[in-house]
Amino acid sequence: MTDKTDRATDKTTAKRNPAWLPMAIDYGPVLVFFLAYRLSRPASGGIADIMAVTQSTMAFMGATLIALIVSKWRLGRIAPMLWLSSVLVCGFGALTIFFHDATWVQIKPTVIYLLCGGALLIGNWRRKPLLKILLGDAFTGLDEIGWVILSRNWGWFFLFLAALNEGLRHIYNQANHNFDTWIAMKLYVFMPLSFLFTFAHMPMLLKHGLGQEKDEGDEGK
Repeated sequence: MTDKTDRATDKTTAKRNPAWLPMAIDYGPVLVFFLAYRLSRPASGGIADIMAVTQSTMAFMGATLIALIVSKWRLGRIAPMLWLSSVLVCGFGALTIFFHDATWVQIKPTVIYLLCGGALLIGNWRRKPLLKILLGDAFTGLDEIGWVILSRNWGWFFLFLAALNEGLRHIYNQANHNFDTWIAMKLYVFMPLSFLFTFAHMPMLLKHGLGQEKDEGDEGK
């Protein structure tokens, strides 16, 4: 009874909130990071560039904390992925500010992708698709095979993003004054790739029952 009440509350909350809010919570801090660095970035390097990195990192950390508050306030919960990202943003952000080195904040996405990808693949190996635990309410009707495929594919995709981020941060970084290009890649490369990868799964998800309501007799089996 409690589970049904919680699900009904989640659906009511979702209807009250605009569709763009979850996306703003996920990508808003990155946009703040990008704009803060572009606005404070000096024409030349040196101490001024270090200050720009420090200021934009502080703005990134502040925006991330605001995203946590807004998520809890408007969505009624904080997703595990957002918790993990926020902890790492604050941790690696603090290292960036302390050492005046943007490398730390650039490594943060790699760590997130490796942890998420590794967790999903290990979960599948143990026959426990973790995405079912995290996103069960968002993919109503999806059968077990669908969850296994989705978790496996996202696991490998996260590892691909980790490798991509490592390659890009070696090309675009503070040392060669292209740090803002790396930040822009989060918006112009990583976000579109994630959307395309998500939508590419729609035929598979529909084939495996997405959106089909299960009766109470089936749930008890």
